[in-house]
Amino acid sequence: MRTLRGLVVLLLLTLAGCGTSTTVAGSSPDGEAVESSAAATLDFTATTLEGESFEGTSLAGSPTVLWFWAPWCPTCRAQIPTVSGLGEEYAGRVDVVAVGGLDTQDEIEELAGEIGHVTHLVDEEGVVWKHFGVTAQSTYTVLDADGEIVHEGYLDNGAIEELVADLAD
Repeated sequence: MRTLRGLVVLLLLTLAGCGTSTTVAGSSPDGEAVESSAAATLDFTATTLEGESFEGTSLAGSPTVLWFWAPWCPTCRAQIPTVSGLGEEYAGRVDVVAVGGLDTQDEIEELAGEIGHVTHLVDEEGVVWKHFGVTAQSTYTVLDADGEIVHEGYLDNGAIEELVADLAD
């Protein structure tokens, strides 16, 4: 049942991602200001593991790793030590945000307890996943300090460690 639910959510995320667009800094043909892509990237809200509201704009000014994971994903489970290590090593210099989805809140919360040194978001409905166009786990979206996306997609442990080290310099 859980697998079927995950597949349905994945299908919905895939279909929803087909119609997304990114705005570009500047002005529209009628001279009105247009929101920059970096500002649009951080324009989301979510709920933390503790049930508090989280504003994406709070990430502005800091390099950020968004890690999209699912509790039943073996690749995600294997990445836990690396993600936790990044959160610990780069605390105060790089934000590491774990966005759990494609399952129930209870399942996300259970595994999130094993993932330390990160900010946890519970994205049971896939709202943040859709915002970033994520259609599969495990996916990283890495932002520089200006909020510009520098990587989207899968990265092995060595590649994410190298990328974060470069951003922290």
